[in-house]
Amino acid sequence: MEWLFIFALCGIVASLWKRLSALERRLDDALDDRAGRTPTPIKAQPPATALSDEYEDGNEPARASVSVPSVAARHDAEPAAIAPADISPPKEPAPAPRPLRERFNVDLEDVFGRRLPIWAGGVTLAVAGVFLVRYSIERGLITPLLRVIMAFFFGGGLIAGAEAAYRYRERVADPRVAQALAGAGLATLYAGFYLAGTQYGLVGQTVAFIGLAAVTAAAIALSFRFGLPSAVLGLVGGFAAPALVGGEDANLPLLALYLGLVTAGLAVSGERQQRPWMGVAALLGGLGWGAMLLLAGDPGVAEILALGLYFVVLGAVIPALIGAHRFDRPVRLGSAFVASVQLALLVDQAGYPPLAWGLYLLLGATLAFFGWQRPLLREANAVAATVAVFLLALWDAPSGQAFAPIAIGLAGVFAAFPLVHVWQAQHRDVDVWQVGLVSCALAAVVYGTFGSFGSDGGEWTLAIATALLAAIPALGAWRAWATAAPRHVAVMVGAGSALLFAATLMATPAWSAPLAAAAVFAGTFTVVRDRHERELNWVLWFGAVVCAGALPWAGTFLDEMRRLSGQGQETSSVLSLLRWAAPLAVFAALALREQSGPLRRTAESMAALLAYAALAQVLPGDSLAWAAASLALAASLALPSRAPARVAPLAIAALWALDPLAQWSFASFQSLLASPVFVGDLPPVKTALLQILPLAAALALLRAPALNLRGVALRPEWLALLPVVVVVHIAFKQVFAIETITAFVAHGMAERTIWQGVLLAGGWSALSRFPLAGRALIAAALAHFLVYSGLLHSPLWDRQAVGATPIANLVLVSSAIAIAAALMLRGVLGGRLRPWFDGLVVALVSFGALTLLRQAYGGTIPADAAMTQSEDLLRSLLGIVLAIGFLFLGSFRSERSWRVGSLALMVIAVAKVFIVDAAGLEGLLRIASFMALGFSLIGIGWLYSRQLRAPPPPVPE
Repeated sequence: MEWLFIFALCGIVASLWKRLSALERRLDDALDDRAGRTPTPIKAQPPATALSDEYEDGNEPARASVSVPSVAARHDAEPAAIAPADISPPKEPAPAPRPLRERFNVDLEDVFGRRLPIWAGGVTLAVAGVFLVRYSIERGLITPLLRVIMAFFFGGGLIAGAEAAYRYRERVADPRVAQALAGAGLATLYAGFYLAGTQYGLVGQTVAFIGLAAVTAAAIALSFRFGLPSAVLGLVGGFAAPALVGGEDANLPLLALYLGLVTAGLAVSGERQQRPWMGVAALLGGLGWGAMLLLAGDPGVAEILALGLYFVVLGAVIPALIGAHRFDRPVRLGSAFVASVQLALLVDQAGYPPLAWGLYLLLGATLAFFGWQRPLLREANAVAATVAVFLLALWDAPSGQAFAPIAIGLAGVFAAFPLVHVWQAQHRDVDVWQVGLVSCALAAVVYGTFGSFGSDGGEWTLAIATALLAAIPALGAWRAWATAAPRHVAVMVGAGSALLFAATLMATPAWSAPLAAAAVFAGTFTVVRDRHERELNWVLWFGAVVCAGALPWAGTFLDEMRRLSGQGQETSSVLSLLRWAAPLAVFAALALREQSGPLRRTAESMAALLAYAALAQVLPGDSLAWAAASLALAASLALPSRAPARVAPLAIAALWALDPLAQWSFASFQSLLASPVFVGDLPPVKTALLQILPLAAALALLRAPALNLRGVALRPEWLALLPVVVVVHIAFKQVFAIETITAFVAHGMAERTIWQGVLLAGGWSALSRFPLAGRALIAAALAHFLVYSGLLHSPLWDRQAVGATPIANLVLVSSAIAIAAALMLRGVLGGRLRPWFDGLVVALVSFGALTLLRQAYGGTIPADAAMTQSEDLLRSLLGIVLAIGFLFLGSFRSERSWRVGSLALMVIAVAKVFIVDAAGLEGLLRIASFMALGFSLIGIGWLYSRQLRAPPPPVPE
């Protein structure tokens, strides 16, 4: 503890040194500023009332009186010298003050040799007195009575010496001597009275109290007379005395009174002398001692009363005496928080007796009183309210008779008292929040203490208590309805609605929680229907969220959720329908209330989702996808301007279709790897009709705005074509029902050909009314042929049955469908793509002709037969014949693309003859081959040259 005192002494020295340096800088600034102004006469001797300021800063009177007038005199002479000059250069601006860093210097000899020793000496005297008393105690040299008498004489002598030094200050020539002696004497007198009353019991508590009060009064008076150091030393000595001299059996009530007096005296002294930091330091010291006092544990009635009053004084009264100006609010909030926590710990240590609770209520009432006087400081009462709620929640197994008065008292002090401010229209934000949050918090603590979360209604006593608490914010909202800010009304309306809902829950079964929330929402909605402020709107939204969040409270919630996906019980539930209909009505009301914006869209979406959930409670699982689609269709027809109302059920329909569409997509992806799509790989037809087709129906009437893509209007409704094609494809796969590789070889080509024909027919029929959809279907037919019948499963190399009859077989039909698709796309698209489609038609015709030739030699499954030499030669001849035919077609239509295709086909055929065919021929066959090729080349060349010499056709406008 000695080291603690030494550390405090070092801190005091550092603080005084800092203040002395600051004073020197201010004096230098004053001298610089006076250079351009008329000096103020300085009296030779300052009055006695000003000595405290001089003593406070540690300046020497003689030094101040001599230096300042000398500077002033010098500046008085300068204006007289330059006054006669009429034409004189303008005055240069006064030089800027020198930076503080440049003027900062430390005279170590002055500080450590002249100033600090005096202050240190005063503190040393105080410490010496304390240690002298302690030494006498340890050695038993003198009796307790003599020890106390010596302490009083020593302290009184020190104060007398301080007074003598003050009266003869001209001779002493240093005010710090009086300051040091006075501070040491005060500390010694504090210790003497503490020893007499607490340690030895030489005097009664009344006499000790009077003595401590007298010393405190003396400290206040001497601080006015001797200045700052005396007050600082009194501060340190006053708080250090119990620690340096104290005993093991300290009288806790008297010690609390002593510390309270010390703290209050120093706070008042600091406020009168305009030194708010001194009051703050005293408050910190008092609160620190409060924490030490709590360590004693097991307090009795006297200790509870003394410590409780001590915390009330430190938490509410003393902060009002400090006058910390701009730091007033943080000081009050901090002291209120620390005192509230310490008093709460005292209540807990004492076992939550009524006396301790009463003292805590006294703290709250005192803070409320000072908040009434200064509204800007009402946050302190809110801090105490927060600690009180937590303390009440920590009360373990209280009886109802003991708990009820305390809860009522807390509600009165921390909720009803702020309601008075609201009632008188003198409230601030913190008052409104206290009215709402404290009422809700108390209701939560009450139910957490006496309620049962597993109870299914019937808690009428708790319901009545919660309803009474709801009356506090409800009255505030009613009173402030027309005058208060919307945010204040919203806080109180929200708190009252929440408490009313909680009270309803306590008295009703759990399954009806959404109904109760909807009923409270209806009342709130009726009250605020004519007001559209944002804050009140958020109250309604909070009620809607609570209504939806009340759904899981019933034990049937999990089964209700399974019904949303068609997996719940087969039997329908009217109660479940009512439960889900309640939040549906709430969000529907919000959707009607909101004019526009994201909140309206959210309300519409939630209403649509809840409508589906409500229907799911009574409809069979197989019809739920159609139920969602029906909601989307109904919203599209009845509410065309409310897009979210139809998009939300559309999303549900899409979720229903997601799994079968994923199954179909996976099988389709496997087909791109040359794996046949068996009927068992696809969803059943029933699933397609009940889950995929509803999505198409919902998309068909989506009524979303069109997207403009390079001049083409893309209607979102056309997306319905995709699920329709999937459903038709799944149904079509049932016709052949291919389940094995053998069946795929026998019927795969026929299945693909018919499917391509279906796509082409659908596209052709849709071209007139839905051009884009028609083009998409035609392109799908062409792509299907190119990928599957032309590449992956072509009869030229894959085992596919095409029919036994030459020419009149599936190859001709399939190729004709592909060629027709290419020609249709050529006609509808045209433009720059027309030459490409011409080339594609050339390729398709050539590919089909080669496949027909292969079938003529190979039979039903062309890939099973080996190719003969004559067939190979006919391939070359077929290529030449086709090239000539396309050349004539190009010449007839005057279109270059056909001629280019003919030339490309001819080059391929000639290359094949020279490279492949001629290499394997001998004799007459080789001669005939070359002759045929020669005549063909000559004829084609003649035709080309004739075509090129013909005049070009007229260019259409």
